[in-house]
Amino acid sequence: MTSLPDQENHDDGNRLHGEYKVPGGKLVVVDLALREGRFADVSLSGDFFLEPDEALEDINAALTGLPETTPAGEIAAAITAGLPDGTVLFGFSADAVSVAIRRALSKATAWSDHEWEVIPPTVLPTHVNVALDEVLTEEVAAGRRNPTLRFWDWEEPSVVIGSFQSLRNEVDPEGVAKHGITVVRRISGGGAMFMEAGNCITYSLYLPQTLVDGISFADSYAFLDSWVMAALEKLGITAFYVPLNDIATEQGKIGGAAQKRLANGGMLHHVTMSYDIDADKMVEVLRIGKEKLSDKGTRSAKKRVDPLRRQTGLARAAIIDAMQEVFTERYGATESQLSAHELNEAGKRVDAKFGTSAWMNRVP
Repeated sequence: MTSLPDQENHDDGNRLHGEYKVPGGKLVVVDLALREGRFADVSLSGDFFLEPDEALEDINAALTGLPETTPAGEIAAAITAGLPDGTVLFGFSADAVSVAIRRALSKATAWSDHEWEVIPPTVLPTHVNVALDEVLTEEVAAGRRNPTLRFWDWEEPSVVIGSFQSLRNEVDPEGVAKHGITVVRRISGGGAMFMEAGNCITYSLYLPQTLVDGISFADSYAFLDSWVMAALEKLGITAFYVPLNDIATEQGKIGGAAQKRLANGGMLHHVTMSYDIDADKMVEVLRIGKEKLSDKGTRSAKKRVDPLRRQTGLARAAIIDAMQEVFTERYGATESQLSAHELNEAGKRVDAKFGTSAWMNRVP
């Protein structure tokens, strides 16, 4: 299910070669050899900018002699420690060099190292959707499924709260009863999502953690959603990340992301974007306090969200089609579907976990 690319990671005799293109930045290339398990003959290159010029040799020297087992974070730390005061790295970073080295060592992977699949929107109960996030992340980590992008679909109006959120603090029981809302808890962190059928676009990426090896937790969000930004740009929307996990345009927030990394090496990256949200109903169902809005530049939750329908004038299906098209073209993805085994396993987990009071009230 994994193949090594010819250009981004190869062993030329005794030389190892790794490349990493910084999202929104420059290309970083590292060539090196291994001698007795340590980095030797290290040569950093790329189309980045670096001042002073001599700092290039300082980086090479800082890397030389490090054990090949050095973790990504320690590689970046060694580079930073070896740079003279006042050094300016523009278009790249110590972390970016670390990623290139880890790719050269086949410890980190690139998008092109994997055979990607896309599961188009499939209408399922919301409990099943959150259970599938756990199941498919495990399946990818175990090598039983290729890394996959899955678009959600559902019919019942729902609220999906983050793994660590308090049920009583986030959800108004009167609003839930009034509007017939299904409330579920997902495995990833982050905030609550108000989801009516057709009012938002939700997708999940299931991937091996090797794809983000050496990339900081914060930077991994934008890295994993670079294809989404390209799709929105194609639709005439310039979107950007507002740290840590909000996706926004100049008109306001359009979405948010959340992640979960499993002990078996699998990773879930999950995003919900507002398409045509009923803001009045949302504030009756969710308890969105002043503290949550305090750093968002707005005093109203309704003003904070600016749906995609208003910004694009396009049908929800057309936006999803554009996203799927860009992802498919960029990563050579093929269309797939959920297997009977995966759906059956998700059903079991709804019964044993996601549909239980114990899970819903794990943070009361």
